[in-house]
Amino acid sequence: MVSATPPPAPPTARVDAARYDAFWLWAGVRPQPALDRAEQIYLLQGAVVGGDTARLVAQRPAVPHVRHARLWMVVRVETLDWTPHLHEQLLAALDRWRRAGNRVVGLQIDFDARTRHLARYATFLRTLRAQLPAAYRLGITGLLDWSANGDPAGLRALAGVVDEVVLQIYQGRRVIPGYAAYLARLDRLTIPFRIGLLQGGEWSPPPGLSRHPLFRGYVVFLVNP
Repeated sequence: MVSATPPPAPPTARVDAARYDAFWLWAGVRPQPALDRAEQIYLLQGAVVGGDTARLVAQRPAVPHVRHARLWMVVRVETLDWTPHLHEQLLAALDRWRRAGNRVVGLQIDFDARTRHLARYATFLRTLRAQLPAAYRLGITGLLDWSANGDPAGLRALAGVVDEVVLQIYQGRRVIPGYAAYLARLDRLTIPFRIGLLQGGEWSPPPGLSRHPLFRGYVVFLVNP
């Protein structure tokens, strides 16, 4: 008996930037046509690095000039031990972006806070929030593990402090295997969230995601071809 040939498996869904309207643009990544119709752009400004004293290292040579999209200033953070001068530097940078005619939404902190240290991270963010003018929102990136294993008290501590979290389903340039199992527990989140996708990476939305009351859409991390 000859068994029937099984039907071909459906192709893996890949993230096509042309289908989205919010993007991260990192240093060294060339602009792409999708940015021309973007509604929101998360633009890397620099990195806060450690050492004897935390300092801000700029990674953007000039003030951006974007008229068609809302801008988030993104800062990659390696240490939470900030000085008052560092806060002043960030506020001055936000002001320069705004005075250049950009529609600056706010500040996004890109920090890989460990799941078990969310309460400490929330304390840092509360201090930062107090420094920001009310016109600016405060956003953060989040590890996928937060939704599944984050301490409930730590997750609750973020509520009312940050305006949104973007949960990244990738690490580096690789989509995290088994991301669907983490996303199955999104109901544990108590703050508005987006899903961070990798351009060209795999993505299959979990059932019911679009109906989640706190889901705000996607942000695609652009990469060079």
